[in-house]
Amino acid sequence: MSEITDFDALREAMAENSGQPEGPARNARAEELLTAAEKLGIPLAVIEALGHQLKVYNYSSEKGKMFVPFARLLRMWDERPEDFDAYETHSLHWVFKWVSAGMLDQPHVPLASIEKWLGEMEHRYRLAGHSERAVRSAEHSVAAHVGDVARAERAYAAWLAADRDSMADCHACELHGQGWWQAEQGRDAQALELWGPVLEGEYTCAHEPHTALASSLVPLLRLGREEEARANHLRGFRLVRAMESMRGAYAEHVEFCALTGNEARGLELLAERPAYFTDDGHPQSKLDFMSVVALLMDRLTGLGLGDRQVPGPAGREWTARELATHAREVALALAARFDERNGTTHVSARARARMARRPLVERLPLGVRSVRPAPPPAPVAAPVPATGQPDLPALLAEARRLSDTLRPGAVEAWAAAAAAAEGAELDPRDRAEMADHEAMSLGPEGTGLFERAAGHYAEAGDPGEALAARARGAYVRALAGDVDGAVAAVTGLYDEALALYAADGTGIRQTASVVMSRARILTRRAHGAEGDPAALAEAEAAVREVLALVEGRTGEDVRLAARVAEARAILGELAGLAGDLERAAELFARGAAAFTAAGLPWFAVEYEARLASLAHHLGDMAEAERALRAALEHGGAQLEAPGRAQLHLQLAEVVGGRGEAVEAARHALEAAHWADEAGESATLGAWARQQLGGFLLRQGRWAEAAEVLESALPDLTAETHGDGAVVQTQWWLGDCLSELGEHRAAAERRLEAAEIARHWPEQHDHATLAHLAGESLGQAGLAAEADRAYARAGGLWRELGNTPGLIRSLRARAWLALSAQDGLGEARGLMADAVRECEAAREAATDEESRQQLVAELGHTHRQFGDLLARSASEDAEDAEGAPVREVFEEALAQVVRSAEVFASLGDAALHSRTGAELAAGRLEADLGRPADAAARARAVLAAYEGHGGTEAGDGEDEAVRAARRAEAEQLLRLPGERPD
Repeated sequence: MSEITDFDALREAMAENSGQPEGPARNARAEELLTAAEKLGIPLAVIEALGHQLKVYNYSSEKGKMFVPFARLLRMWDERPEDFDAYETHSLHWVFKWVSAGMLDQPHVPLASIEKWLGEMEHRYRLAGHSERAVRSAEHSVAAHVGDVARAERAYAAWLAADRDSMADCHACELHGQGWWQAEQGRDAQALELWGPVLEGEYTCAHEPHTALASSLVPLLRLGREEEARANHLRGFRLVRAMESMRGAYAEHVEFCALTGNEARGLELLAERPAYFTDDGHPQSKLDFMSVVALLMDRLTGLGLGDRQVPGPAGREWTARELATHAREVALALAARFDERNGTTHVSARARARMARRPLVERLPLGVRSVRPAPPPAPVAAPVPATGQPDLPALLAEARRLSDTLRPGAVEAWAAAAAAAEGAELDPRDRAEMADHEAMSLGPEGTGLFERAAGHYAEAGDPGEALAARARGAYVRALAGDVDGAVAAVTGLYDEALALYAADGTGIRQTASVVMSRARILTRRAHGAEGDPAALAEAEAAVREVLALVEGRTGEDVRLAARVAEARAILGELAGLAGDLERAAELFARGAAAFTAAGLPWFAVEYEARLASLAHHLGDMAEAERALRAALEHGGAQLEAPGRAQLHLQLAEVVGGRGEAVEAARHALEAAHWADEAGESATLGAWARQQLGGFLLRQGRWAEAAEVLESALPDLTAETHGDGAVVQTQWWLGDCLSELGEHRAAAERRLEAAEIARHWPEQHDHATLAHLAGESLGQAGLAAEADRAYARAGGLWRELGNTPGLIRSLRARAWLALSAQDGLGEARGLMADAVRECEAAREAATDEESRQQLVAELGHTHRQFGDLLARSASEDAEDAEGAPVREVFEEALAQVVRSAEVFASLGDAALHSRTGAELAAGRLEADLGRPADAAARARAVLAAYEGHGGTEAGDGEDEAVRAARRAEAEQLLRLPGERPD
């Protein structure tokens, strides 16, 4: 680090340090700079170095260090105010507010000293002629801190009544403070109304909207505005993540996680900031942080996760239960110090209330990957009546009711009955149904149990149900892959069942069960027969046999109604195997409708999902959307997490395809949530997050989209999701980061995507991404890297025969060259290359549309060439001789005039571009001392818009451009010696 030997070097070093990240390193450098300033022997240098030190302390976790440099500054002011220039005089009075707030946040500073300081601030502001607005704001902070509501309300009213002047906090900070007080008093709607202009970006500053976004979270949840709370968390956390001084706002994001069922994300946030557990430089924010740590740990303990290892203070491992105790002790000890200083119990009461908060939302999906910690499974116990013994008859009756009516939960109900029946005497029928349903729960592993159930059914005198159980066993053999064995087994059972039914030895329900099992097995074989007509025909005949047996004879028996519905749906499946997709869709729809009509909508879900896929394939997006919505509705609480995730993701795609990005984002959010719940975060969840990020981007919700896409990216792999999904995600993320002003990060994402795309057969995406990377690198101030990226893009555009892309890359490189020292020659050469490429392509164009596009590009290139030359001359005007600068202006004018002529050849389609070039030429004429020529061009522009109709722009934009052009023309006409007619 070079030694500082003069005031300019000191100022340059302080400016450089101001741009460094908040934290101890920046503070230490400020201390070094103060020592260097003292060696210069210039009072103002010391004053500025002290002011710099104050600023970096204030925006760090070491706010308590502010008092010493401020006391020194104040003493210097009292002794020699003439040493302070106007800026430092203003700054000295400005930081009174920082110091006042800083004293409140330090419990070792006596309250009497704070009140005395408040009086000193009021006195000095009055002497300096400042409004009392900042003083009343500071008084309000003191009163609110100690819990004196009456005084706080009086000060609040006086604060708002006083005039705003140069000492008032910025609009953003004032509105945040006012909204905070409203929320503290339970007036959440008023708080959010005050914060509105800050949250919407109308007013901003170094710490806003960061703090307003954090403060808005709990009020939004209390008002039930969950979508806004989610958005503000994603936006706001992105802003505070890297700012060391914002521990209080960071704590509010952890609190939000604890109150919305996002405990896992809360733990991730704690892990990102280990120093927040121990930093002591700002006791108030440590109190806030440790309070919400206790809240989060209590929440985990309440979920049965008290023994889970969690992030905590360095030096040891912590369980949630242990950290809850520690955090509560630290928070209450800090609160007690404040209360002892204040002579009240307000701070402790507020901390206890915060730690005792209950969740405001059971589960609020955020879109980012964060799986809820699963509590240990609770043992399933049978209901125990007052006698102390399970009520087995009641359990059996309930299980039988559920299974006879095909209600959800029948298998679980039979399991509960079986558990309660351990060691009890049961009749064969009960044992049969218990074994039957246990076998159903085991899938392919249940074959042996189906045989046992059949034996019990036979013992109970129900040979038909015994055959049905064996037929179910045959079907699970088919599911396990032994289709031929299953066919052989079910054939004999089928013959026996029909004979028994013909002899009145069993009923239609049992017979239909065997016939349906056979139809299912033959359909399974048809799937493996690769469209063999004979297999398809045999399966279809078997299904139609079910319909012939049951249709018209269902009565009130929902089991038989379910057979009819399933048979219709299986016919649809077979039609699909035969290639008749329209027929398949029709039959799936009929099957689903039959299930719904029978009062069994949850069985319709599978076929509605299949119908949606078929409709999508057939291009019937309306039917696909209808079927997906029906599937979600009919599945209800019975729909398992993986299926729910799939349906929401498909619906997001369909809805997004017709331009409804807001609703599509909601479905993608649900898909991500249910994928996480299903344990498929890295597969289906990554897809859902990728889609959600894209839909948020389409709405211009850049920060939210960036958070979601960054969360998706680690899980997206070329092997699982395809490299196209990885590239698209990087591309979208680069777009978001660019909009957020994070240009270096945007460039990294775009270059990573380009590196993947460079291996694709089609190179258009590679060229586009390289070009976008050039834009980001240029905006990040990395001119050499940007030039390389544009050159790479230009080469690709040339290979692709995309002349407009090539021309734009050359123009971009020209502007970059101009920014380099002595770069005008290279810049001029690149612009000239762009003109030549454009003219050559225009002459070679074979269709009128391409020719028109190239003519427009030529016009824009001449215009930019002129602007580039004019800028170079303007920047060199102070140092260059008059003649060379004039020559460059003349050359620039020639290029702009040529631009206007080219645009004129396109007629009305390029009217605004032509008039823009005319006005640029007029400004150059004026700079060259030719006001009459400038006025003539202005009059030509006004004449061009007289009574003119449609143009290249849309109606609203068109009128705005017209107004701007007219205003500029009128301004040109006001040059000395010229007046408008």
